[in-house]
Amino acid sequence: MIRTTLPPDTFAASSLTQWEFSPTAADGATNLLTAPADALFLGLLRNQESEPALLAARRVLAAFLEGERQSAEPPIAVSADAIAEQVAAVRTRITTSIDAFASAEPQARTAVLRQRAPLALLSGCWLDNVSQPATQPALIVNRLFVHHFALRGQGVPARSLPHTRRRMLESHGIYLPNLAATDLSQQTGMRRLTALHAAFYLALSRFPASFLPEVVGVHFAFFALGVDDRLLHTEPALDESELRAVLAEYLHLTEGHEDGAMLRQRVLSAVRLVLTLEIEHVEMLGELAARQAGLSLEGRVAEIVERHARYAGRQHGRVRLGDRLLSDVLDDPDFDLAAFVSELRGSRHFQPLRAGGCRFLRAIKFGGPMFGVFDESEAAVFRTWAAAIEAGEPAGQLTPNHVGDDRAALWTQRLREAKTDATVLTEPVVPNDRVLFYRLVNIEHFANTLPQARQRAERGLDAAEVLFEHGAGGRYTDASWFDYHPDALRDRVDRIYWQKLVEPFRPLTEIPDRDAVVFGQKVFGLGSLIDGTWAYRIGNLGRYERPSDGMLFSIYADEMGRGDLEKNHITLIHRVLRSMSIELPHIRDEAFLDQDELPDHLYGFAVHQICLALFPDSLYEEILGYNLGIEMFGLGEMRLQEMQKLRRYGFDVGYEEAHLSIDNYSAGHARQSIDLIVSYLDDVERQLGTVVRDQQWRRIWRGYASFAYFVEHELVERLPAQLAPSLPTNDTDLLI
Repeated sequence: MIRTTLPPDTFAASSLTQWEFSPTAADGATNLLTAPADALFLGLLRNQESEPALLAARRVLAAFLEGERQSAEPPIAVSADAIAEQVAAVRTRITTSIDAFASAEPQARTAVLRQRAPLALLSGCWLDNVSQPATQPALIVNRLFVHHFALRGQGVPARSLPHTRRRMLESHGIYLPNLAATDLSQQTGMRRLTALHAAFYLALSRFPASFLPEVVGVHFAFFALGVDDRLLHTEPALDESELRAVLAEYLHLTEGHEDGAMLRQRVLSAVRLVLTLEIEHVEMLGELAARQAGLSLEGRVAEIVERHARYAGRQHGRVRLGDRLLSDVLDDPDFDLAAFVSELRGSRHFQPLRAGGCRFLRAIKFGGPMFGVFDESEAAVFRTWAAAIEAGEPAGQLTPNHVGDDRAALWTQRLREAKTDATVLTEPVVPNDRVLFYRLVNIEHFANTLPQARQRAERGLDAAEVLFEHGAGGRYTDASWFDYHPDALRDRVDRIYWQKLVEPFRPLTEIPDRDAVVFGQKVFGLGSLIDGTWAYRIGNLGRYERPSDGMLFSIYADEMGRGDLEKNHITLIHRVLRSMSIELPHIRDEAFLDQDELPDHLYGFAVHQICLALFPDSLYEEILGYNLGIEMFGLGEMRLQEMQKLRRYGFDVGYEEAHLSIDNYSAGHARQSIDLIVSYLDDVERQLGTVVRDQQWRRIWRGYASFAYFVEHELVERLPAQLAPSLPTNDTDLLI
């Protein structure tokens, strides 16, 4: 058997210099960019499949990065040591300020931790999509993926960095909703500056192949500074020596690159940008702590009112404040906080009662109409305020909160002025699947292909439903319909495994000739070159919450060798092809459009898989089912016979061996694929009931059927044409 040595993939950044978006995306992006900063952050986080959100993210990057690249700061030698020294100097500068928060009064410290929470909880999000079809199996990408996998709790969401930091915040009495929750801004008191910083990091996570130098610089600087670890008194999330090693490796990688000097300067600019952002954020936290410490009683009341006002307007029935309904006052778009607090202070709601207390305090006690609206600390503020009013104490000064607004205004101005000349608004021209595949691989640069990708995914899923009735006749699959029950699913998969994949196996008595074996690998090759793609976006911030998310992300991590290039499945398939003297450009390269080893009719399966992968929110259930199909397919007869063929001619069998092992039915990916479906549907049933569970099950099985539709071309071809509409480019001739 030939064991080939591959040249390393020294990918350092996408060579493409233009970003295409549909003309219709422009208005949505503008609306998002002109919305309040917290709405921009929320929009980027929640709309990960949205072309307007991607265009907005691209403009955010232009605003933050272009200004930094034009910085007047003196140049330094771009080396890992020099960058580390610069970061260390800033760390020393801000450490005193951060440590001072620990000795601040409890309310001030709580305000600081709440304000910092969004940034603490999104730390590392810039690595979310670093590993993708356009970047694997690059050296630096796999080094970064090791960190990403660690930050994501190695496939266990409850052990991920956001969850461990959330628990630390809870130990300080700070209980926050999910990052994507509508009320996160109110619960944290999110300032505009915090939201804009968060928007930058999220925007970077959307274009890591295009902005890999920036990802490397941001990653090192943010975690080496360690603001959040210092604030929360936790061990560093990532070891600095390991961070420096990754930084050094990337800088070394650029030395042989034709644009190496420019790439190194981009790393440095990104580092300096993070230093700027973290300095100004720590300074803002200091201002916030000082303001909180000096806040008058009136000011504390105003903060509580501001936090609850938007939820309170319609809850007060006929309650009045002065001559107006309280609901009208709170719903007024020109709501004046200072005037409201002043009027509330003198209203009958806080006038002392003969029996003691006041109407307001009675309303928030147990049994009162407002019981439970305010937590204990908020209720205590109101009790103190009522006592001060009863004692005749004068009203305290109420000063507007402008913390961080000056810096936020500068970033907002940059957003307005950002130039994105390389962004083109145009409808996509996609003449065939070969071009479509290229654009999907490089989706960061061709976001205008997303509508077509969605349509293509839905067409494949719709067509596959014919197997709900006819799928039992499949050679390797059985996509025929059955009602869901965990035992029924396990029984079905058991039968597929034994009856269709294992029991039919017989060692080949005649081996096909060499050309036939090579052609067989070419048939599988395109799908293998995007191995794991169906799940590459599952671990993204904003969706990595359920146990099933972690289990599916772990499967993807295994496909990528968990960062070990020798075990990376993309590396393994390249070795197989190389052992056959098949040399292919990388699928991200324009040269791949002209490769003549893999015929056009092989593209349909790969296109379907990438199209599914691009919609992990809206097609989540379908991806779970597709994952089951593809992980089962690697077992039994076909894989074992393929290894016989390869060994006969001395070809590399590493790819086949890896799948036969890692996909094993006992505890490997095949078994895990069943378990994660059961886990997901159990969650759905407990939260939403059996009707919704059954709806989601149908979608899951639809995803499985879509895999079977491509595999079982002989079965599909036997069906009447009206039952099995052909997919573009003879997709059903794909695999066998």
